[in-house]
Amino acid sequence: MALSPDQKERYARHILLKEVGGQGQQKLLSARVALVGAGGIGAPALLYLAAAGVGAVTIIDDDDVALSNLQRQVLFQTSDVGRSKAERAGAAVGRLTPDCQVRAHRGRLTAENAAALLRGHDLVLDGSDNFETRFAVNHACFELAIPLISAAVGRFDGQLATFRPFAKQSPRLPCYQCLVPEAPPPGAVPRCEEEGVLGAVTGVLGSLAALEALKELLSLGDSLAGRLLIYDGLASAARTIKLPHDPACPTCGDAGARG
Repeated sequence: MALSPDQKERYARHILLKEVGGQGQQKLLSARVALVGAGGIGAPALLYLAAAGVGAVTIIDDDDVALSNLQRQVLFQTSDVGRSKAERAGAAVGRLTPDCQVRAHRGRLTAENAAALLRGHDLVLDGSDNFETRFAVNHACFELAIPLISAAVGRFDGQLATFRPFAKQSPRLPCYQCLVPEAPPPGAVPRCEEEGVLGAVTGVLGSLAALEALKELLSLGDSLAGRLLIYDGLASAARTIKLPHDPACPTCGDAGARG
């Protein structure tokens, strides 16, 4: 479908990029992305994906907006406190652009419903804050052969990776569980409500996650698949390390892999 005059003006800066152009913009407008978690990472990521022209986004979050969220979750306003994050995030996208169709799922993604929620999407962006959800997302993305962008933050730092373990290439690419084989014991990894987080750090990681998502959708540049980006906000530094595939991984390893 040809771009409308309004779309040509709205996405003019994309169209000027020879790596994107009109064809790439049309690809974004037909893309379907699932966002798991509309919090510190998901909020800025969603804004940039919608502004970029991603045509359909499913927002999955079971939380309500809290006053303490507003220090970093820039998608929401004071008037949103006490209301569903998924629904208010969808409303924010509606105010931003008419081109992004939003499906808001007010509920928790679990191992039981992950495949049903994520099936049919071109990419999943996971900004959830617990290992149970991350493992469920990872397993479903592997089974459904959907690229996964996964991001996490600490007090002043964060990490980001792309996972495509289903890709037919050598050496094999890892999945999230190759990086984190099992959930740490309860209390071993403090949550942000226990140790705090500098709000702008979540903006950095959310923006980087959106960038990697757009690169995957448009097949641009060097993918983070097989690598982990580590960001240190206090040092204003970032580095990447290689992530190997784990043959013993319970999700994508030799014993657990499909077929």
